[in-house]
Amino acid sequence: MELYDLKQEEERFILVGIQLGDNELAEESLDELEALARTAGAAAAGRLIQNREAMHPQTYIGKGKIEELKDLIWEEDASGIICDDELSAVQLNHLQQELECKVIDRTLLILDIFAAHAVSGEGKIQVELAQLRYRSARLTGLGNSLSRLGGGIGTRGPGEKKLEMDRRLIRERISRLKRELKEVEQHRELIRTQRKRSNMKVAALVGYTSAGKSSMENALTDAGILEDAMLFSTLDTTTRVLELEGKQKILLTDTVGFIRKLPHHLIEAFKSTLEEARYADIIIHVVDASNPQMDTQMYVVYDTLRQLGVEGKPVITLFNKQDLLAEPGHFRDFQADYTIPASARTGQGLEELKRVLSEILRKDQVYIERLYPFEDAGKVQVIRASGQLLEEEYVPEGIAVKAYVPKEIYLSGRI
Repeated sequence: MELYDLKQEEERFILVGIQLGDNELAEESLDELEALARTAGAAAAGRLIQNREAMHPQTYIGKGKIEELKDLIWEEDASGIICDDELSAVQLNHLQQELECKVIDRTLLILDIFAAHAVSGEGKIQVELAQLRYRSARLTGLGNSLSRLGGGIGTRGPGEKKLEMDRRLIRERISRLKRELKEVEQHRELIRTQRKRSNMKVAALVGYTSAGKSSMENALTDAGILEDAMLFSTLDTTTRVLELEGKQKILLTDTVGFIRKLPHHLIEAFKSTLEEARYADIIIHVVDASNPQMDTQMYVVYDTLRQLGVEGKPVITLFNKQDLLAEPGHFRDFQADYTIPASARTGQGLEELKRVLSEILRKDQVYIERLYPFEDAGKVQVIRASGQLLEEEYVPEGIAVKAYVPKEIYLSGRI
């Protein structure tokens, strides 16, 4: 009996963008859009960039370019188009009517990737919430592009279960998801409170998507997180203990990657995850030093951090992926307190990072030299758990200790 190898046909899309005024970033933005499409399982069949003073309120690119786009879709046998900005319901509707093909915008593409990569319960709630908010404003514009029967990009995830859902049903579902997310946020808050009581400091890894945050956490803590060159390969936060010199410990937590043109409602949906950075004591900014758009990506990260209210924290910038550079470069980040050339693959800069983390922690610590009677041995254990025990010597009178301890513990009288 002959066997047939059945493979899902790869969808091909025309990438469409707008170059506003003298802004020359349109081509670079489409490069990133192509990477997003590739992550979603599609291929870029062609590109079209329209020079405009502003986005056309009805057709995005303007009526004059519609015919040219129609021809390009036919010539390349494309499944549809992917626009590099978030489209309104009116724009979606007009483009679908004129082109008679699938129309996807940047936000829907990102949501599709999120839906494919969400693993935890919280991640799935956040993705569905973002999808429903997106769809509630575009019920008339999305039309048949979200039909389950069509399959492919833009049809994955929990948000497409019932296309016929009206706005009332969507509002009810959003309210229910908000309640579920609130419960998750309360659980997160409880964990943060427990961390605060234990005086365990937290360092948050932040950065542009695919900068190498997961690889860095794996290299430092053997966390076992998925490492993938694709954008948004990890959505859920992972927290691991990192041991520094003198058996001092700090919590290292990963966050979802940032990206340019990330809509506000996506930031809002993933706020509980992104707020790991807001409540962290130290920010570790991971930068892909091999990426030509490094400076733009750094700007996007800092802009997103400002939107989240992350300010006034020590920042360590890791210029990652040094192993991919032809020759060492001189990198600067004027918004960071420390900069370190690094490579998660080769281990370059990791010991320097640990030294800097110890240095930052030490600024909030007090040096002590004490002799504890044997009946107070429990206090030595508190120092060992929360501070840095430099020397410990058993003498006839008790335990002689030299250590650094957090100011909070020192002032609390627990030692």
